[in-house]
Amino acid sequence: MPLHTLQELQTLTRRALENAGASAAQAEPTARALVAAEAQGLASHGLARVPMYVGHMEAGRVVGNARPRIQAERAGAVLIDAGDGFAFAACELAVGQAIARARACGIAIGAVTNSHHFGVAAHHLEAVAAEGLVGLAFGNAPAAMPAAGGRRALFGTNPIAAVFPRQGAKPVTVDLSLSEVARGKLMLAARKGEAIPLGWALDAQGNPTTDPAKGLEGSMLPAGGAKGAMLALIVELLVTSLTGAQFGAQADSFFVKEGNRPKLGQAFIVVDPSALSGSATYFARVEALMSAMLADAGVRVPGYRRFDLALRAQSLGIDVPEATLVPIRVLAGMA
Repeated sequence: MPLHTLQELQTLTRRALENAGASAAQAEPTARALVAAEAQGLASHGLARVPMYVGHMEAGRVVGNARPRIQAERAGAVLIDAGDGFAFAACELAVGQAIARARACGIAIGAVTNSHHFGVAAHHLEAVAAEGLVGLAFGNAPAAMPAAGGRRALFGTNPIAAVFPRQGAKPVTVDLSLSEVARGKLMLAARKGEAIPLGWALDAQGNPTTDPAKGLEGSMLPAGGAKGAMLALIVELLVTSLTGAQFGAQADSFFVKEGNRPKLGQAFIVVDPSALSGSATYFARVEALMSAMLADAGVRVPGYRRFDLALRAQSLGIDVPEATLVPIRVLAGMA
């Protein structure tokens, strides 16, 4: 398969979104985020999402020309109303505000309400690390996991990400969802007719299952059992009770075209190390811990594989399957 440049893929994605009714202000950051995910080897959050996003606009689940706005603010806090648009423009505004406010206050939170799928959580923290600041990102999603001890889907996979800048090196980047495995693994097993291990999912009746199709109809199990479910609860409360966003259980699945406007929430916390122990101490402590970790041959710095793939994609391009590109070209009017 031929390699495609990042710019080529961003142009293609942006045109597909704009042809479906997205404004340039909505389409540009969305295209950039989806292509970045593809470049980092995260295809499940990359270009395969374009037809889904377009379908949501066509079904009225997303307002393509929404304009994010500040809904509430204090010195170290700001709430952005995404206006039922795509998440990326609203998250960009929230993070930019949080960075500026953290510089003034030492710490700040930028939150988003009435939002949509926000892609790779760590993507939104790249600007934070570039400023030498520490960042945390949280978001909820349509219900896919039960509460601890429960049987019905109540929480989304509710990703968490964190970024810790380093001096003279790429930042430490942690990004994880809170289900034991991604739903994509069940989809792949279902297509292949393969069984899944016990502990991955429950069926619609809340019983453990090895049948991926039944797991997709039921719910995913949280990573780490009750501990993962508690973390999902923390994220759910953080991005809904503080923002007024809908619970994951109130949002229809992203994997279908028809449904409601999800009105989900995201939150970004930014910390300026100079406001606490000081930048010199911060960087020294980060490097001390990285050195201790890397003393074991099997350890690698979290996020570095993604950085290496992105750097390679920047110089050589990305190998994207034609099955992924064909429908996007059609949507972009470039078939």
